Amino acid sequence: MLRGAAKGAKWAGMGAARLGARGASWARDAGSELWERVPRDEIRDHMREYLGKAQEAIDDVVETELRDLRRALRRQRKRLGI
Repeated sequence: MLRGAAKGAKWAGMGAARLGARGASWARDAGSELWERVPRDEIRDHMREYLGKAQEAIDDVVETELRDLRRALRRQRKRLGI
């Protein structure tokens, strides 16, 4: 019974290797054509917009935190009489 399973596993492995080699060969041949179809300009524009929004959000949070820290310092100085 185990011999049959081993033969089946060997057969499946050889088939996977053959199909993998065929897929790799296809990717090598079609790779440059596929790369040309990638919308790099659109991706670049989208990422630039996304990063710009992220930077604005971070700047807003930092500004708010600094404002709160300044208020807290003023309150502590006032409480301490400085």
